[in-house]
Amino acid sequence: MIWALVPAAGSGRRFGGELPKQYLKAADKPLIEHALRALLAHPAIDGVVVALAADDPHWPGWASLCGKPIVTCTGGAERADSVLAALRALPVDVANDALVLVHDAARPNLRGEDISRLIESASVGADGAILAAPVRDTLKRASGDAIAHTEPRTALWRALTPQAFRRDLLLRALEAAIADQMIVTDEAMAI
Repeated sequence: MIWALVPAAGSGRRFGGELPKQYLKAADKPLIEHALRALLAHPAIDGVVVALAADDPHWPGWASLCGKPIVTCTGGAERADSVLAALRALPVDVANDALVLVHDAARPNLRGEDISRLIESASVGADGAILAAPVRDTLKRASGDAIAHTEPRTALWRALTPQAFRRDLLLRALEAAIADQMIVTDEAMAI
C-alpha cells in the first residue's frame, strides 16, 4: 500500500501573491488539483493525505479524486510540521514500513513514469529515493558582498518532488529534525 502526502499549509508569503500558490490556476484548475490528480491517477498510489492550514478558506473539500480517497489534516508552521502531521493522519491500515511519497502541492507537472521510476528506486532496499535534475545555472558562493568563487555544477542536482521513504523512517527523521530545530526544506534532508 502506497500513499502520498501533500503539504499544503503554506500561506505563499515567499511567493508574495494574494492566494497561496497551490491555489493559483493553470488550465482552469488550481495547481493542487493537478498535483493530486497526477498522484491519484497512478495505479500504485492508494490515496493522499493533504496537510492544510487550519483556516484554509480555499480548499474545495474533496474527499476523493480519481476514485481514490483524500484525507485532510491540519498542517503546521513549517514544511516538516505539515509532513509529520500528514504521516500521523495516514489511515490505520497503512503499515509502518509502507512507502510514502511526499509531493509539493504547487507542482502540477508530475508524470506517471516519474512516479513509477521513483517507486521502483525506493523499493530496492534503499532508505528512500528522490527525483532530481542536474543544475544548469551558474552558481556563485559569496563572501559578504563579494563573489568568493564559482561552484562547479558537475556534481550538483536540484531536488524535486515527489520524494519516497518508508513511513517509519520518515516519521523518526522528522521528529528528530523538529526536536533539533532543524529547518527542513525537503524530506531527504531530514533522512
